[in-house]
Amino acid sequence: RIWQLLRREGLHVNHKRVYRLYHLSGLGVKRRRRRKGLATERLPLLRPAAPNLTWSMDFVMDALSTGRRIKCLTCVDDFTKECLTVTVAFGISGVQVTRILDSIALFRGYPATIRTDQGPEFTCRALDQWAFEHGVELRLIQPGKPTQNGFIESFNGRFRDE
Repeated sequence: RIWQLLRREGLHVNHKRVYRLYHLSGLGVKRRRRRKGLATERLPLLRPAAPNLTWSMDFVMDALSTGRRIKCLTCVDDFTKECLTVTVAFGISGVQVTRILDSIALFRGYPATIRTDQGPEFTCRALDQWAFEHGVELRLIQPGKPTQNGFIESFNGRFRDE
């Protein structure tokens, strides 16, 4: 990038020389470290044996007539297929997801397992800490495989139609 800026100013210098001098001067920009996802075991989609054992969560995106995007957090009990919540907001963070789950748990209790995709709201530290504190196991599906979270994807398809 520096080499390109020098060329734009009319200086014709070998790019290897620019690289060498740049690093000798200690001007190198540190690379940002990539955040690693949570290490979880991936298990097949099984039908739960009783209500409130497994919940599935996902986001549905939509747009208002003004063009502004909205997010809908949907949560379904996998055994009863009951919709536990549909929360609509312009943006929902991981901390807000934990608050929503706490409000559901006031009436239903905490599930044994929550199945989600690997979105940033579901892989954040806040949700991981919440799950640990309440004894809830988080199961993340493989990236690009929505069929592993079929219960919520089926619900979201009907939700979009309505």
